[in-house]
Amino acid sequence: MTHEEKRAWIMLVVSVVGYAAYAAVVLNRADGGPLTTTPYAGVLLRTIGGAVVASIVAEIGMGVVNPGASRAKDVRDREIGRLGDHVGQAFVAIGAVSAMLMALAEWDWFWIANVIYLCFVLSAAVGALAKVIVYRKGVPQW
Repeated sequence: MTHEEKRAWIMLVVSVVGYAAYAAVVLNRADGGPLTTTPYAGVLLRTIGGAVVASIVAEIGMGVVNPGASRAKDVRDREIGRLGDHVGQAFVAIGAVSAMLMALAEWDWFWIANVIYLCFVLSAAVGALAKVIVYRKGVPQW
């Protein structure tokens, strides 16, 4: 497994686990009440910060476990990285357009913030998943 494939796995796992933890905490805090009155901003920021720290720690751990591993990127790594980024970018655009429409419709800030966060997570997870699949199956020939 190449260094870049391991990085894709880290991104996939951290983004999914982080969002699942965020959703669990917010739903638990709601306790059957309306979600829009649930305090979410602090949890959202801590979850994002925790995901960043977890990714950094996992990458450092990966380097400690295998210090002699090559970190050089070849053409295949760059192509796979580009493909994964393109796949994931669609969700950033979907999130931006959705948030803009929700703001224009004067939806509650809770929903706007959460749709943006969800789309960022989907972008990271789907992009990383695409990279992992291509590393396993090969680059598609168009």
